[in-house]
Amino acid sequence: MSIFEQFACDDVRALIEAYPLAWVCGGGADMEASLLPLVGVFGEDGSLVELIGHMGRANPLHAALAADPRATILFKGPDAYVSPEHAGRHNWGPTWNYAQLKIGAEITFDPAFTAASLQILLEAVETGRPQPWNVDALGTRYETMLAQIIGFRARVTSLSGRFKLGQDEAPETLQSILGALPDAATTAWMRRFNPGRY
Repeated sequence: MSIFEQFACDDVRALIEAYPLAWVCGGGADMEASLLPLVGVFGEDGSLVELIGHMGRANPLHAALAADPRATILFKGPDAYVSPEHAGRHNWGPTWNYAQLKIGAEITFDPAFTAASLQILLEAVETGRPQPWNVDALGTRYETMLAQIIGFRARVTSLSGRFKLGQDEAPETLQSILGALPDAATTAWMRRFNPGRY
């Protein structure tokens, strides 16, 4: 296993919470794909158990996953081009740092779960705002909109990840990159994966 494929349950949770918009792909040979915001559900041991989301009933992905519920879900975290200038070494090859998750899942649609799936997403994205938004603001339009979408649970069947964040760099090169790379999100994740090395 590559050093970039070594990560913890907390890393999975942090990436999904910070970057919840994921590609959901499915439908067998006639693959459909959509970007959808998802919320992770984690077990007692911290591992990802399922993802909660919703989509439009008219979305072709809905029909594709209703026919074949197997899905691949792709999360992309921070990413940044790293130049030899950032590394402070002109004899060093440029690279790209990034974080990603690939999740296999079985999708179950549940019309009765649609309102709850919306509420779960709202709590994830609105909590902490000075005036959190809620569905009451839609008034009578809420029921009309609700009828056009469907909630789902995606039970996790496999999970792999790649967190290429400078773990293979010499400490002095890593330190130079962290000091020069202008992408704050990527450098924060580089620090997360390189404790005590810079």
